[in-house]
Amino acid sequence: MTSSVVISGSGLWTPTHSISNEELVDAYNRYAENFNRTNQAAIDNQEVVAKPFSSAEFIQKASGIKSRYVYVKDGVLDIERMRPNIPERADDEISDQAEMAVFAANKALLEANKQPSDIDAVIVACAYTQRSYPAIAIEVQGALGIEGFAFDMLVACSAATFALHRAYEMIAAGTAKAVLVINPELTSPQVNYCDRDSHFIFGDVATAMVVESAESAATTGAEHVFEILSTKAVTTYSNNIRSNFGYVSRVNDVDPFAADKLFHQEGRKVFKEVCPMAATHISEHLARHHLTPEHVNRWWLHQANINMNTLITRKLLGRQPSAQEAPIVLDSYANTASAGSIIAFNLHHQDMHSGDYGLLCSFGAGYSIGSLVLKKI
Repeated sequence: MTSSVVISGSGLWTPTHSISNEELVDAYNRYAENFNRTNQAAIDNQEVVAKPFSSAEFIQKASGIKSRYVYVKDGVLDIERMRPNIPERADDEISDQAEMAVFAANKALLEANKQPSDIDAVIVACAYTQRSYPAIAIEVQGALGIEGFAFDMLVACSAATFALHRAYEMIAAGTAKAVLVINPELTSPQVNYCDRDSHFIFGDVATAMVVESAESAATTGAEHVFEILSTKAVTTYSNNIRSNFGYVSRVNDVDPFAADKLFHQEGRKVFKEVCPMAATHISEHLARHHLTPEHVNRWWLHQANINMNTLITRKLLGRQPSAQEAPIVLDSYANTASAGSIIAFNLHHQDMHSGDYGLLCSFGAGYSIGSLVLKKI
């Protein structure tokens, strides 16, 4: 058994296109106005519900989000389309999601001072994959020239931390020497841009991490290395966050563009139920190491909603954390599904000192919560 497992490198790929709240609201309100005008008779007869209007201020107050990155911007702001226009690629071309993954993976490999030949397992973990098979992870493995094995893993917004758990276990058990965990979150195709309460939530991004033994990390001289002290996961079934579109949809004789086939949630219920669940989970995890929240120098929390993060950290610390202690990235990235906490880590870890503790945690649909207690080497 390997005694010490570490994260030796992380990578972040950000799309070139972004959409501000103002741009998104302008398109949505024009769509809503057109919808209401076209369906006025049905609305008057209470056969159809009128589309409410939105504002940039409403979005920022409700979520903390100011803008989001998107893989393809074309089509999102077109009120005749209201979804990204992503051209289909041929089978012999690299898929959109694999390309995103490769960009992030190369950055993580560079920070870890690793070559593809040093990696023998690849996990692609995210909320959605653009196809069922062949696995995106195996496509990425081939694109990078990595020998060994690869697989996809879907656990909604906890996919990244759950995949890190699997990587940790592989290294600890000696079944892999170095594992590349990648989170290509292509969420925009599943966003309902016609729904005021959810059209602003998600953004696209790709993140990656290299997990290996402390001994192998030392041989390559990685500069920023974090020991994984332990992992903790929990799931409990809830219907409050759903995305129903799948391969069975074509035989259900239903509209694949219907609102219930795309991302939808009972936001207030999620907030009320997940926040205490996450706070308890984190406290229990820290207690395994005789740590309290006051010992944690950096909180890399899931980036879904600023009000959730604020409530959870205040419940744990008994005070408002500083921006340095609990960095927020969702203002510019929005909710990037499982990648949010990894973005926060990527952008806010190089200033930490040897012996500092950090807590990486995600929570999402399922419900699912995954956490890692880290210590800077």
